[in-house]
Amino acid sequence: MSQHAVERTLGKLLTDESFRERFFTAPRVTAWAAGLRLSDIELAALTGLSRSALRSFSASLDPRICRLCLPRKSSPEEQQP
Repeated sequence: MSQHAVERTLGKLLTDESFRERFFTAPRVTAWAAGLRLSDIELAALTGLSRSALRSFSASLDPRICRLCLPRKSSPEEQQP
């Protein structure tokens, strides 16, 4: 099961920009919330990946296999000067 979780995590890191940003901010919480049960060693290995390499490879993928990432709409309070 663990190798499966690593493979799923890699897939999400490459195809889901929002997941990628959350993962590098709070890896354990993000993985757990996505149902990915990673060992400490696996988590350390994945968080050690180059963000720029992941972004670059992700950009080379066919957009039909990537999750659409829409900008978050701001609330009226955030729009005020």
